[in-house]
Amino acid sequence: MIDVYSWATPNGHKVHIMLEECGYRLGRDWTAHPVNIGKGDQFEAHFLKISPNNKIPAMVDPNGPDGKPISLFESGAILFYLAAKAGKFLPKSDRAKYEVLQWVMFQMGGVGPMLGQNHHFRIYAPEKIEYAINRYTNEAKRLYGVMDRQLATSKFMAGNTYSIADIAIFPWLRNWQNQGIELANYPHLKKWFELIAARPAVQRGVEVLTDLRKPFQHDDKAHEVLFGSTQYKSR
Repeated sequence: MIDVYSWATPNGHKVHIMLEECGYRLGRDWTAHPVNIGKGDQFEAHFLKISPNNKIPAMVDPNGPDGKPISLFESGAILFYLAAKAGKFLPKSDRAKYEVLQWVMFQMGGVGPMLGQNHHFRIYAPEKIEYAINRYTNEAKRLYGVMDRQLATSKFMAGNTYSIADIAIFPWLRNWQNQGIELANYPHLKKWFELIAARPAVQRGVEVLTDLRKPFQHDDKAHEVLFGSTQYKSR
């Protein structure tokens, strides 16, 4: 049984979707252990042992590559691990593999951080800073444009085969309305989004732990846990 320590966030859903797409089933092959990041579960000692950066998701596979348990943090690393373990969603040829790799890195280095900042300043920040909102909304629009142009010539993000690049990016675009985006302005991306959203494994994956996540409460305690000095304490 694979143990996944996670929460209902885009990075968490990347791993939930990947497991389901690989044929692993929640409750049969893997378990989702909730890490409530709004309450500070990510700073607990037992979680830090497998995720020293105090971020979700993290995973423990009792049957690692050498038959021994392995623990991993960072959602992108987990996607590559599961792709290798299951032999799915990562091409065999070097050329195609690197094409997938570049789009996964595009998500890890651009889509995730920039859309995350966009969400923060548009929704979570206690004061609305026009400069920050404009900066990250414009960057979100730029990134959406990059993806739309890519998908004008290919069915999926890294070519004509579904891969971990699609799995990595999709959860970050589910809240496009909150990012100041009109998806209809990006017709190729919209078509791709609807194609991915219709996949049964994706639908199962994005439901994992959602019943536990409550609407964000704009109070001092929640802000302190998620965005305050608690984040920066030495552990």
